[in-house]
Amino acid sequence: MRKLLFLAILAITTALLPAAVASAAPPAATPATAPAAPPTADQLLSKLTTCTQTSTGKYKTDEDSPSATIPVCDAGKAVFWKADMDIDCDGQRTDQCNENTDCCFLPETAFPQSDGQPLNAAELPYIVVPSSSPIWNYQNSGLNGGGSCAVIYNGKIEYAVIGDTGPDKIIGEASYATANALGINPDPKNGGVDSGVTYVCFKDSTVNPIEDHQAATDTGQKLASEFVGGN
Repeated sequence: MRKLLFLAILAITTALLPAAVASAAPPAATPATAPAAPPTADQLLSKLTTCTQTSTGKYKTDEDSPSATIPVCDAGKAVFWKADMDIDCDGQRTDQCNENTDCCFLPETAFPQSDGQPLNAAELPYIVVPSSSPIWNYQNSGLNGGGSCAVIYNGKIEYAVIGDTGPDKIIGEASYATANALGINPDPKNGGVDSGVTYVCFKDSTVNPIEDHQAATDTGQKLASEFVGGN
């Protein structure tokens, strides 16, 4: 009789054990959500179809342009302009950028690296903003050296920083590296493109350090996503 009772208890315990183990197991981990993809060039451009002019005047694309036709436009969290791209090779001397490759080469940039050295135009994507003037003061629009920008051309986006200042009546210039990344001829003598480039700079933004292109990309993608997702 005792043997039968023991066998019955053993059978019940064996039957209940898997359920008890299952109930004690930790819950399955929830799969991590993949980060959202950054906006496409078309998505960014769709937010820039109209211009609320923030500059008091307009800019030429080159010194010999017959007239000034390019306004700087306000777009809420950003400002933008649609222009050409001239090649800026100023900054550190490299094989691509020096006195021999660029007749107008200067061994400095308005905004230096964190170590005090000028930026490297051949390696770092950066854009040039016009020096402050009665036409427009970029600082009044929330832009500063090291600010985050997106440069759009032919369906591509390159995230860059504000790295240099240029003539106060001309707009549309970016570094050798910016042009190269967008598939534009980066040669300072005969490169660049005459039109079709959109420059979008996000207000009150900073990439730190300025020479960290991955930080510029990460910051730019985040701000671009917020800009596209906003009303």
